[in-house]
Amino acid sequence: METPRYSLAGRIALITGASSGLGAHFARLYASAGAAVVIGARRVDRLSGLVAEIEASGGRALAVALDVTDEASIIAAFDAAEAQLGTPDVVVANAGIVEAGRSVELPADAMRRVVDTNFNGVYLTAREGARRMIAAGSKESEKGRIILTGSITAQMTAQGDSAYAATKLAVQHLGRQFAREWARLGINVNVIQPGYIRTEIDGEWFDTDGGKAQIAGWPRKRLTEIEALDDMMLFFASDASRQVTGTFISVDDGQSL
Repeated sequence: METPRYSLAGRIALITGASSGLGAHFARLYASAGAAVVIGARRVDRLSGLVAEIEASGGRALAVALDVTDEASIIAAFDAAEAQLGTPDVVVANAGIVEAGRSVELPADAMRRVVDTNFNGVYLTAREGARRMIAAGSKESEKGRIILTGSITAQMTAQGDSAYAATKLAVQHLGRQFAREWARLGINVNVIQPGYIRTEIDGEWFDTDGGKAQIAGWPRKRLTEIEALDDMMLFFASDASRQVTGTFISVDDGQSL
């Protein structure tokens, strides 16, 4: 990985959904930029290898069990972070799931799982992060950074992802609501909306005939590279974004055009 353009030295970042995909990538990215990273996920067994990898590269990392649908689990994860590394001043609410299916066929319990993880989980994670930052003096330091992982589906219509897309549009507006509420408390809240990237959550789809047809329909006929998110994720977490809050930006290689 190239040397990051933005330093996160001295910062502590907590990242949810870090057992694979975007979350694991963000953990590596932030550690390489100098942050101590707290990586949280339900699948704790998957985190030990990532911790070892980061530490072998000279970084600091802590794995915590974290189920974003359970407020007690979120609080416990922040408690563990504070006890071992300090109060996180960067929080990435990244955990999310997909339940594919046409709206007339999607079971109600599947819809609830999507809302509970993709919206409620983001809300609870960001809220707990803000509470800790405020208690630690974010109003004076102005170093609080909260980043919500959205999706370009917030601006698109498609077949089979109505519940997922709706939660991502809700996340987009939630970011602005939080940004307004915490603006005078030294906390910046921004939303990154990735395009379609090959990750564990939907990677197999793009090997199917339907997935290949979807790619062929995009202007550049390709998936977004995960590294395309790096500069924006670092910017949002760093001191450089001191006067940037309440924004959302799509990084999708033109897929949503």
